Amino acid sequence: MPANPRILGIETSCDETAIAILEVGKTLKIVKNLVSSQIPIHQKYGGVVPEVAARTHVAESVSLITEALGKKGMDAFDAIAVTSGPGLATALRVGIESARVLAMLSGKKIVGVNHLEGHLASAWLNASNRKKWKFPLLALIVSGGHTELVLMKDFCKYKIVGQTRDDAAGEAFDKTAKLVGLPYPGGPQIAKLASLGNPDAFPLPRPMMNDGSFDFSFSGLKTAVRIAWEPWSKMEDARAEQAKRDLAASVQTAIVDVLVEKTMRAAEKYKVNGVLVVGGVSANASLRERMEKAIKERLPKLAFLPSDRAYITDNAAMIAAAGYWRIKKGEKHDWRKLDARPEWNI
Repeated sequence: MPANPRILGIETSCDETAIAILEVGKTLKIVKNLVSSQIPIHQKYGGVVPEVAARTHVAESVSLITEALGKKGMDAFDAIAVTSGPGLATALRVGIESARVLAMLSGKKIVGVNHLEGHLASAWLNASNRKKWKFPLLALIVSGGHTELVLMKDFCKYKIVGQTRDDAAGEAFDKTAKLVGLPYPGGPQIAKLASLGNPDAFPLPRPMMNDGSFDFSFSGLKTAVRIAWEPWSKMEDARAEQAKRDLAASVQTAIVDVLVEKTMRAAEKYKVNGVLVVGGVSANASLRERMEKAIKERLPKLAFLPSDRAYITDNAAMIAAAGYWRIKKGEKHDWRKLDARPEWNI
């Protein structure tokens, strides 16, 4: 590998097709960061349809790879990092097949990357975060399908210390949005409504917040939200619209309460040096603000290391970064054997 290797990242785990080239030296340089979102396609279905996502990835992958490589072609990169899981099997395989072809033609190293490790690496893309990056660290991964607390002992060395026992926080946001008639994706819509509502209007539960573990559960909260909304569901007047805003504020506060409290307790127990907040739900302003405030008040020596907003949602720059961690450790995979791992945990 050259002194300043360029890693080609490929991400197709769900409904974003993403290609990036990351140059790693004394500084990090994101040479290319291309993302094609399928949100407009899936909105009419109210969620992601796996086969539609996979078919769309095929055309978008070809287009974005061609654009990223440009006139340099195979000389544009020194190694390949591709998301191998977790995610939608059919969608993952589109990216993997693209990566395998490029590895075969170029003869360059290839590594299959865990998508969740990519989210961890998304915080590392921030130059300010890298200056404060001192292990051990604690990461809260929050997305549509994952809610996990991960103890980071070193690069590529992790231990899950808490995880959801049923539904993820992002799913609770999305299901609430769907219940009250908001379009997909629901998380941003709930956050927008919540800013106009009263967070104390609906007395929603904080599942498992005080059970002593670092695990999560949001299925009961979803049930409580459905019951709370039932009396308002058939109404269309101004009171119902305000109730919708209040419900959004109440559910957001309930979820954030649990996430912040569990994270603070785990950070204290494991004596970490910093807290990462990563994944799609980490875009939620209330979560970021309250986590930062809790750290300052309760554990002021800890560094707060959130992802830049540009790299919160699925992207290939974070996959390239995680791939670099793996390659630096000496890992490489046989392109002939690389396959999708839809249920792969970190």
